[in-house]
This record gives sequence, C-alpha cells and structure tokens, in this order.
Amino acid sequence: MSVEAAGSTSPAPFDPPLTHAEFIALTEELVAVTAPRLFAVVQSHEPEGAAPEECDARVAAWGMAFEEVSEVVSVDSGCRLSVRSLERVVRMFGGGADISARVVWVSPGASSEACPKASSGQDGVAA
Repeated sequence: MSVEAAGSTSPAPFDPPLTHAEFIALTEELVAVTAPRLFAVVQSHEPEGAAPEECDARVAAWGMAFEEVSEVVSVDSGCRLSVRSLERVVRMFGGGADISARVVWVSPGASSEACPKASSGQDGVAA
C-alpha cells in the first residue's frame, strides 16, 4: 500500500513494507502538508478619519485555500464560490465608499485590531 495526495500519480509500494505505526505517521504528515488554510472574509465599515469606536466589522464568509483554488461560503446567503484568486473574493465582498473587505487567515491565538485597518498585503488580502 502507498500513501498519496488526491490527484497525484500512484507511487510504487514501500520496500520494505511499512509497519502500521509508520503508515499512520506518514498519513498524518500527508494530511499536515496538504491541509487547506482556513480564512475569513471580513467586511469593515471604517469611515475616513473615524475613531476606532466608530468602526464596525463582521465576518461575511469563511473559506479554505487549497494550492490552486479557494472555496468560499457566505455567512448570510450560503452562497458558495470556487475562486482561483482571493483578490476576486475581496472585490466581491467589498462595496461602497466606506465598506471594505479583507481576507484574515485563521491562526490559533492570533489577534489584530478591527479598526484602524489591520496590516494587509496586496489588494486587501491579509498575509
């Protein structure tokens, strides 16, 4: 038996064969290296020059980023999207002069201020 990621070609069986414990460890490693990254799409209402207490934000969608595509589910409508570019998601959920959207990567234990804008990468996609 061999272990492989979905869509990959089948490698030759292990020689010598793996023990059950080695197989479990290998599959756990496979899952760890191929797991999608979880993110939220956050919409912010941040009027120019507003004090932090005048800002508001909400999670508009959740997503999983895979190597070549991201899957996104809207919180309100249940709308589901498959996109190759997170910049497209940011544009879709942004709107109006004071409403912006950004991708916030889920990192256990991490936090950032909702207002003023958290540091972000290109096109509102947080690094």
